[in-house]
Amino acid sequence: MFLKRAGIWPFLALAIVLGVGALLAPRADLPPSYHHFADQRIWLGIPHFGDVASNIAFLIAGLWGLAFLSRKSSLAQFVDASERWPYLFIFLGLILTALGSTYYHLAPDNDRLVWDRLPMTIVFMPLVAALIAERVNVSLGLWLLPVLIAVGMGSVMQWHFSVERGAGDLRFYVAVQIYAVLALFAALLLPARYTRGSDLLVVAGLYVLAKICETADHQIFSAGHLVSGHTLKHLSAGAAGFWILRMLQKRRPIERQ
Repeated sequence: MFLKRAGIWPFLALAIVLGVGALLAPRADLPPSYHHFADQRIWLGIPHFGDVASNIAFLIAGLWGLAFLSRKSSLAQFVDASERWPYLFIFLGLILTALGSTYYHLAPDNDRLVWDRLPMTIVFMPLVAALIAERVNVSLGLWLLPVLIAVGMGSVMQWHFSVERGAGDLRFYVAVQIYAVLALFAALLLPARYTRGSDLLVVAGLYVLAKICETADHQIFSAGHLVSGHTLKHLSAGAAGFWILRMLQKRRPIERQ
C-alpha cells in the first residue's frame, strides 16, 4: 500500500514545479490578434463555419463515450466500478466543450472564450484523476477528482478576472494545461492495472498536434484555403476524445501473479 501511495509523488512534483515556474515566469496574456482566426468564411449563414462546425467531433465523442459507460457491459472494463466517474466527467466535458466552443467561435471575444475554456478543463483534469485512480489508488483518485476540476476551472476564472482588472495573466492556465499533458507521461512510469497503456501516448500526441495546428492557424489556411489550423485543432483534440473511448473499449485488467 505504501508503495502504491508513493506513486502520487510524480504528480505532486509536477504540480509543485509547474506552480513555482508559473509564479516566476513573466506575466503574459493573449496577443491582440488571438480572436482573429484565419477562416472567416460564412456558410449556411453561420460565421466562421469551419471553426464552428468542427466542434461536432467533441460532441460525438462525448455522447458516444457516455453511451458506452451507461451500458452494464462497460463494467467489465473496470476493476472497480467507481473508476468510471472520472471518465463520465471527461465525456461530459467533451459535450460541454462542443457547446462552449461553438458559442465562442460564433463571435470570438474574451468573455465568450471563458465558456470555451471552462469545459476543456473538465476534460483534461478528470483524465489526471483517472490516471491516479488506476495507477496509484482508486480512493485517492476519486478524492482528487473534484479538487483537480476546481483547480482547472479556477485557472480559467483567474485569467478572466485578471483581464477585467486590465492585467491579463495566463500563467496559471498554461501551467494547468502543461501539467495535464506531462501527467500522462508520468503515469506511464507507474505499474499499469490495464492493458492499452500506450494509448495514453497517442492521446498526448493528438493533444500536442492540436496545439501545433492552433499555433499555425493562418499558415495552414494559407496553404490552400481549404481548412484552417484552428479547425484541425478541433478535429485533433476531438480525435483524442475518441482515442480515450477506444482505449476503454479495448483494454482489459492485467492479472497479477
